[in-house]
Amino acid sequence: MSSDSNMTEQDELARQRLIDLAAEFYDQFAEGEVPSMQIPTRTKSNIEYDEEQGVWVYGDRHSTRSANTVGGAQKLLKAIYVIDFLQNQLQENRSSTLRELYYLSESWDLDAAQFNTQDESNSLIEDLEIVSHVKREDFHMRPEESGAKVMGPLLLREQTNRGAREIHCQDDVGQGGYQIPNNPDTIEFLDHDAKFVMCVETGGMRDRLVENGFDEDYSCIVVHLGGQPARATRRLTKRLHDELDLPVTVFTDGDPWSYRIFGSVSYGSIKSAHLSEYLATPDAQFIGIQPSDIVEYDLPTDPLSDSDVNALESELEDPRFQTDYWREQIELQLDINKKAEQQALAARGLDFVTDTYLPDRLEEMGIL
Repeated sequence: MSSDSNMTEQDELARQRLIDLAAEFYDQFAEGEVPSMQIPTRTKSNIEYDEEQGVWVYGDRHSTRSANTVGGAQKLLKAIYVIDFLQNQLQENRSSTLRELYYLSESWDLDAAQFNTQDESNSLIEDLEIVSHVKREDFHMRPEESGAKVMGPLLLREQTNRGAREIHCQDDVGQGGYQIPNNPDTIEFLDHDAKFVMCVETGGMRDRLVENGFDEDYSCIVVHLGGQPARATRRLTKRLHDELDLPVTVFTDGDPWSYRIFGSVSYGSIKSAHLSEYLATPDAQFIGIQPSDIVEYDLPTDPLSDSDVNALESELEDPRFQTDYWREQIELQLDINKKAEQQALAARGLDFVTDTYLPDRLEEMGIL
């Protein structure tokens, strides 16, 4: 086991923030106050769209975790146990998954400190992120692997527990690509020949682009989102845009849920609104599948379900989609009552997406 002498400056800072938080509870006890912790209310009604930054942020409403009720006291007790676990983890230079934390609580000496569900432990980690202003990645907490991969003309250096390693995301990886680590801030970009980034929703389409050599032919960094993208995927995408000055595009299915995947990449999500500045890429552009593509290319489709219609109507009121472009596309989709998958483009041949559809769209968007 590593000793605390291996702690980085970032680890020291994160650990100190946790200790300071525990000290606040102690001071409240010492002064005869009921211990409490204030946290922004994490509900849709307390999410505001920051026009200047172009991202979702929490509003002014807060809720209080207070020991003046049995339920509140139990939440604070669990917070103290987690704080102690995390500061020890940092001191020992260890890491753990969110799932492991849930099970680890079963070994704690007080039954009342143990978690009833993983959602409960996940939520507490989010609370601690917010009040300490430290990301869970800096607590050395990680989710289960998202499986998201990168393929493209990018040379990077990744810091691992076994030392640094340099990887070229085409030459040094197989067809599967480079797997994004839990904490992309351990990556240093060394060199690249990329002209833009393309975030792709589905594994099937990502594999089609790689098999067809799209990343090589168009100097593109292909990022597989794997559905609703993990935080690590969004963070890496933002870094590629901000640090390498690369345009970011998003290629998804043509349905309301996929438009929300685009929204998560570009504007942030409600669940992680406290990290929008760290995760969101407001300049990201949507490629498709557009409802207008469904009409123009006569793509194979499925009818919209009731939940699809409700989601589209909700998006018409969503600040993230308040542009002429999105209103026109969403209203068209409601009118035609159809949705289509990315892979529906294969109805025009396996090469159509890379030879025609994407080059034409990227030229329209001013990327090529």
